[in-house]
Amino acid sequence: MSPLLKPLHYVAGLALPPRCPGCGAVMIEDHRFCATCFGSLRFLGPPWCAGCNLPFEHDRGAGALCGACLAHPPRHAGVRAAVAYGDVARTVALRLKYGGRTAFAETVARTMARLMPEGAELLVPVPLHRWRIWSRGFNQAALIAQALSRVSGVPTDPYSLWRVKATPPLRGLGQRGRAKAVAGAFRIVDKERVAGKAVVLIDDVHTSGATSDGCTAVLRRAGAASVTILCWARVLAETGDD
Repeated sequence: MSPLLKPLHYVAGLALPPRCPGCGAVMIEDHRFCATCFGSLRFLGPPWCAGCNLPFEHDRGAGALCGACLAHPPRHAGVRAAVAYGDVARTVALRLKYGGRTAFAETVARTMARLMPEGAELLVPVPLHRWRIWSRGFNQAALIAQALSRVSGVPTDPYSLWRVKATPPLRGLGQRGRAKAVAGAFRIVDKERVAGKAVVLIDDVHTSGATSDGCTAVLRRAGAASVTILCWARVLAETGDD
């Protein structure tokens, strides 16, 4: 920072101090959670299912699969989420998506970076339909992908995957209803952008998986070597929100 700007930065810090993304408590640095909010977050990671990255209570050994993956192996290469969906994770996601707290994109990207797949070549955000972007003003997944790209050095392409059909809210539709709602909703405009690449699909919250499955299918048909989903929070069965 320029020496001339340091006094202004100091004054701005007094007027608008960093705050906890979860509860708003005043913090020393940006993008940090207070002890209470941090302690309530459930950070996810191994041991997990080798197919979908569903967390296991104990290590079942390399290559162990959950029941769902044994019955129906996914086309994606796993769903990696920084935290389990809960009160604080929900608050952060909602403030980013609907509260205009776009700086939270960097907050969540920093927690997601540790789960970046080895050999990742391209970050692709889950797209919004143009009507949703016009009303909201931004795509939160694209903001997260941009922040994650700065942290990890993996390039991002927000224009390779498009949502060409507006979809209704998927909550409560059931598995078949969700799949039907997203059918034909996504399109690759230029296959060369993703062909042969290890793609990481970026989103804020992973719930039923219908949206990511639809995106994965389109990316794989376009020639992507692999598709791994990476998100801020994942709804787990025991939360009751799936």
